[in-house]
Amino acid sequence: MSAGDTIGEPFTGTTCDMDTRLLRLPLAPLAARVGLEADTFRVTAMTPSSKAMGRHVRATLHHLHRALEEPDTALAHPLVLATALDLMVTAVLAAFPHTGNPAGTHPGRVRPAAIRRAVAYVDAHPDQPLTLADIADAAATSVSALRYGFRRHLDTTPTRYLRQVRLAHAHHDLQNADLANGDEVAAIARRWGFGDPGRFADDYRAAYGCPPSDTRHH
Repeated sequence: MSAGDTIGEPFTGTTCDMDTRLLRLPLAPLAARVGLEADTFRVTAMTPSSKAMGRHVRATLHHLHRALEEPDTALAHPLVLATALDLMVTAVLAAFPHTGNPAGTHPGRVRPAAIRRAVAYVDAHPDQPLTLADIADAAATSVSALRYGFRRHLDTTPTRYLRQVRLAHAHHDLQNADLANGDEVAAIARRWGFGDPGRFADDYRAAYGCPPSDTRHH
């Protein structure tokens, strides 16, 4: 069923033997990502733009569901939760049509000074649960301009840059880990917003040429 004609309207349905996972995602972070107020943002259809994007949304949902089922869930950490929410927002905006800026719209000229402000803000606050809207506000620009500017001037994205900064802090903490105090790799990873140990290990190995456990033991 297409939701284009049913948004805001009640409907009924019958299901049998269905395993349902429901995620309630506030409109505010979705709207902020595309530079709109929450009361003007709408997802205009419930059908993904492609089968591939539908699979991506489902995979992201399953990842969050698994994380929430863990007894000692990493999502209890503010940075991990903020990162997970950002991933979900990115997936939803990419997969579903909405009232934000159309895909491919050029945001106009982005001054290097704005990107420098964004970089300085990220560098100064990597231990905070930052969103793209937070970084854009600090740079006095829009989210779309911020993303375009990072690609143009730094050949990366704001989210990837934030991840790299946090990875560097995790590396520093691993180098200075106190084994007597039980500074575990997983705890250090969570401290810097990395809730998936496997992905953290992959990213760490790609950046530093060894698994994080090797750095901790040296």
